Amino acid sequence: MEPVTKPIKFTTHKSLANRLILATLHGRPIHVSQIRASNPTNPGLAPSEISLLRLLESLTNGSHIEISYTGTTLLYKPGLITGSVPGRGADAHGILRHEVDGRVTRGISYLVLAVCLLAPFSKGKVNVLFTGPGVITSAAERWGDVSVDTVRTAILPLYAQFGIERDLEIRVNRRSNPSHTIKGRSGAGEVQVVFGHQVRLPKTVHMLRSGRVKRIRGVAYATGVSGGNNARMIEVARGVLNRLVGDIYIFSDVGNAQLIDSGKEPGEKKKVGLGFGLSLVAESTAPGVIYSADAASGAEGGETPEEVGRRAAYALLESISRGGCISSEAASTVLMLMSMGSEDVGRVQLSRDVLASEEIIQLARDMGAFGTAGWGIRDATEDGVKSEGQLIVSVVGSGIGNVGRKIG
Repeated sequence: MEPVTKPIKFTTHKSLANRLILATLHGRPIHVSQIRASNPTNPGLAPSEISLLRLLESLTNGSHIEISYTGTTLLYKPGLITGSVPGRGADAHGILRHEVDGRVTRGISYLVLAVCLLAPFSKGKVNVLFTGPGVITSAAERWGDVSVDTVRTAILPLYAQFGIERDLEIRVNRRSNPSHTIKGRSGAGEVQVVFGHQVRLPKTVHMLRSGRVKRIRGVAYATGVSGGNNARMIEVARGVLNRLVGDIYIFSDVGNAQLIDSGKEPGEKKKVGLGFGLSLVAESTAPGVIYSADAASGAEGGETPEEVGRRAAYALLESISRGGCISSEAASTVLMLMSMGSEDVGRVQLSRDVLASEEIIQLARDMGAFGTAGWGIRDATEDGVKSEGQLIVSVVGSGIGNVGRKIG
C-alpha cells in the first residue's frame, strides 16, 4: 500500500495560482480553506480560478479536485503533467482546446503563464488553444495581469537562460480587450500556446549584471476601433522615450472586434472586446535582461490614446529605474524555474523593490512550505562598490525537475 501524503494546508485565495502550480510541479497535494469566506455576495472560488483548475486537470493525468459546496474549501491532488495528449482532451492534432467562461474578467496571461511554467516539465509537447468569450489578450490592469504580448516578448525569452528555447510560440489569433457591454461576455479573443521543449532539469542560472538599455520594442494594438489610435499612442510614447534611447521600433496591429449574440433580440449582434493598448519592452546589453510595461484602455472608456501611450512609456522608465536583471512581471516565473533546477546554487540580481513586493515574499513562504531551501540574500556589488537598491538572491535547486522525462 502506497503511503498517504498529507496535503499542505493554506488559507485564503491570495497566491492561489502560484500554490496550484507549485503543487503540480512538486507532486504534493494542497488543502486551501477560507477562500473568500467573508465575502457576502461572491464567496468561494472565482471563475478565473475555476478555469485554472480545469486547465490543470486537462494538462495532467490522475489529478483529483474536491471543492466544497460553498466553494470556500479546495483539495487538490496533482497528477503527472502529460501535456496535450490526443484522446485525453486534445484532438487528433494534439491541440487542447480550453474554453474560457465569459464571467472571467482577468487577462488570459493568467492562464498562459501557468501553462508556460508547467510545460517544460511535461511528459510530452504542450499545445493549448484558448477560446471563448472570456479570453482577454490585452492587459487587465484591475488584476495586475500583463498582456499576451508582454508574455511573448518579455517573459518567454527568459526560458532560454534555463536551456529551454526550441519550439516555443505564443500566437495571438484574435485580439480582445476588457468589455462589459454584454453580461457574461468579456473578451472573445483567441490565443494559442505551443511549448515543445521539455527538459529533465532546467540549467542553473547566474544573472548578476543588468547592463545598459540598448533598444526598445513594442506592440500597439487596437481592436474594433480606429487604427489611428495606435499611431497616437506610438507618437506620444516615442516622444517620451526618444530622448533616452535612439533604437525604438513599435509594431502596430489593428484587428476587428468579435460579433456575438446580444442575448436580447433574436439575431441581434453586438461587438465585444473593443479597445486599445500598448506593450513595451526594453532590452539590455546583458543577455536575458528585459524590462517591460503595459497600458490599456479600460472597459469603462474615457481615456485617450495619448494618455495610454504616455502611461506605458513612464511605466517602462519606472521599471528600468528599479534596475535588477529581472522585472517584477517575470520575477516569480524565474524564481520558480530556478527552484526546479539541479541541486546547485543559482544567482540572480533583483531590485529591492521587486523582492520586497507582496507577491514575491508570499512566493518565498509558499516554496518553503513545499520543502525547498530558503533563499540567500546579499547586497549586490559592481567593481567592489555596493549597488544601491540591488540585491543578489541565491536559490538552491530542488533537483525534482521533470519526473516524466528521463533524458535532457
